[in-house]
Amino acid sequence: MITALLALLVGGCAHDPHAVSHVHDAPSAPANEGEGAAAAPVAAPARAAAVLEPRSASTVRGTVTFAETGPGVVRVDIALEGAAPGDHAVHIHENGDCSDPEAKSAGGHFNPGGAHQHGNVDAADLAKHPGDFGNVTVGADGRGTKSFEVTTVQLVTSETGVMGRAVVVHAKADEFTQPVGNAGGRQACGIIVAK
Repeated sequence: MITALLALLVGGCAHDPHAVSHVHDAPSAPANEGEGAAAAPVAAPARAAAVLEPRSASTVRGTVTFAETGPGVVRVDIALEGAAPGDHAVHIHENGDCSDPEAKSAGGHFNPGGAHQHGNVDAADLAKHPGDFGNVTVGADGRGTKSFEVTTVQLVTSETGVMGRAVVVHAKADEFTQPVGNAGGRQACGIIVAK
């Protein structure tokens, strides 16, 4: 077997004078950053998700998934459980940090450059905070879902990228008043990560 392999290698080298140099030129370990040719650009992930964990002594849990469905379009699917019946505001917050018991470490609403006022994802107003996702209606069983598409956020690219930020579920409904909708305490929090 070894003899046949050596014969194949020697025979192949006789036909291609560059074969040996290609074998010897191949790096034995990955090159350090900054060495050699620039690395190929990494494509933005097509999917992301946030797993929501309770905060502020609540029982609210859930998931928020994000999927690129076309150029500049992201589908958002929200599923909540363990919440009080009624409407609960859901927002993307600026910091990917849910470590505080009340999720205050997640910071304020995601509003790149401070350029927009608070608003409703269900309205055709593109001047709202990119992270304003409106309300999810929760039933008597403590569960609620909402699905929609947005063009105000992207997963990674540009200043509207949400990867690594936090999703927060609030205790009350978003009233869409300024500056943040009077939605009450932060009952669940999760960090958006590639899926």
